[in-house]
Amino acid sequence: MIYGPAYLRMAVAYLFTISSFGAFFLFPLFVIAHGGSKADVGILMGAYVLSAVLSRPWVSGMIDRFGRKKSFTLGSCIMTLLPLSYLVFEGNLNQFYLPLLIVRLVHGVGLAIVVTAALTYIGDMVPVERLNEGIGVFGVTGLAGMAAGPAAAEVIISNFGYDAYFISAALMGLIGWIAHLPLPDLYVRRPQAVPQSFLGLMRKRKNAVVVLLSLLFGVGISTSGTFVSPYAKERALAFISLYYISYSSAAILTRLFGSRLADRVGEERIISPALLLAGAGYLMLLFAGSSWILALSGFVTGCGHGFLFPSINALAVRNEPPEVRGKAVGIFTGSIDLGVFAGSIALGYIGDFAGFQALFLMSSLAFGIGWTAWKVKGLRGVV
Repeated sequence: MIYGPAYLRMAVAYLFTISSFGAFFLFPLFVIAHGGSKADVGILMGAYVLSAVLSRPWVSGMIDRFGRKKSFTLGSCIMTLLPLSYLVFEGNLNQFYLPLLIVRLVHGVGLAIVVTAALTYIGDMVPVERLNEGIGVFGVTGLAGMAAGPAAAEVIISNFGYDAYFISAALMGLIGWIAHLPLPDLYVRRPQAVPQSFLGLMRKRKNAVVVLLSLLFGVGISTSGTFVSPYAKERALAFISLYYISYSSAAILTRLFGSRLADRVGEERIISPALLLAGAGYLMLLFAGSSWILALSGFVTGCGHGFLFPSINALAVRNEPPEVRGKAVGIFTGSIDLGVFAGSIALGYIGDFAGFQALFLMSSLAFGIGWTAWKVKGLRGVV
């Protein structure tokens, strides 16, 4: 049975730790309120994932060496404690830019550990013939957290200010840490297993496809997580969180009602239309003159997300032995983080130079290029 007690406990823990992460989708408002520019937003949001990218070989190796639960324990502790450190930052951004940058780097390591450990834990327990379903349904908790985090953050910032915002993010992380404590650590490393390095695993032809698709997925996340909230604020659109609620709701519905489709037809046949959906959703942001268009954009993009994430994840871990499964998930999630980092920086400068609409156009074009490469260059053949 897939949906046993361990699966459900990890889902609850993941929900609250990702809610803490999702609350920081509105962190650009804090940066701008303290005198930051769009480029500053891009740098500080990108720094969060830069450390996740650079630490990924160590993180995934730790998960394969010491176990999934112990690694999640460490990551959830970081996700609990680091939000409290933001309470010390007051005044103009220039007065605390470097310390804030360091905090963002450490905070990102916590997220990298939590996500990689949780997805590897689930990958260990799900039967291979239901891999997309198990990963997809589990991902609903992360998507719910991505909706609940910014929704709660918007209300808290509006009514209580930024100090309460950071404290609430820490409390979400604490609940996640408490929820995971009863979990058994299902992974037992075989002493006779042949070790394989992170970089060695990346040399597999299949993982070239995983890296490319994950990079594009990361660019999309940077667009949604970094630039939608200041764009909506600039255009005086009410209910910024409506975008994130629509995005997550669409992805959740896609996972719940379409999670078995990829297991039946193969993830290779799902990826192409999912890329088109995501690109179309970002393109719609160019015309977001009302909150309803903003919500529709989030819904369309969320549908693409709902199919892409479990399909790429399944590609990464399928046919991989348990001893390297953490590294396989690390390649997948690390490539997403690299896309988020590069997207945050590049799109931030595009936004400063040409405005938000040019930024969203470039993000949409990136998915169009990915779809073209998948279809024309026959990348499916290497999977």
